[in-house]
Amino acid sequence: MSERTERMIYRTIPHTIQHADTFATRLRGLMFRKRPLDLEALLITPCNSIHMCFMHFPIDAVFLNKENHVIKLIPNLKPWRFVLPVKDAHSVLELPCGAIYDFEIQLHDYLQF
Repeated sequence: MSERTERMIYRTIPHTIQHADTFATRLRGLMFRKRPLDLEALLITPCNSIHMCFMHFPIDAVFLNKENHVIKLIPNLKPWRFVLPVKDAHSVLELPCGAIYDFEIQLHDYLQF
């Protein structure tokens, strides 16, 4: 068993995190926004799939289960792409492009906001 599976890895995201937790805010997400995310993120809850329609910039998408464990990572998700439903996903954290690499986010990490 690897060290990674023996202990939980905690990651803190040092960005301002907006919450999209109503039908309207989840539906809108980051659509139509002109400028890319910068030291900010959007947490969409509940959510198990996303689309990039009407987006003007790429993002990193981190799918989380109910306990905020990372279950899927999608770096550099470009406009007009779709992510099919992710099994067991409860929310998605939309981050600036490159944040997955910058913060060394990996599968099974636990994210703290």
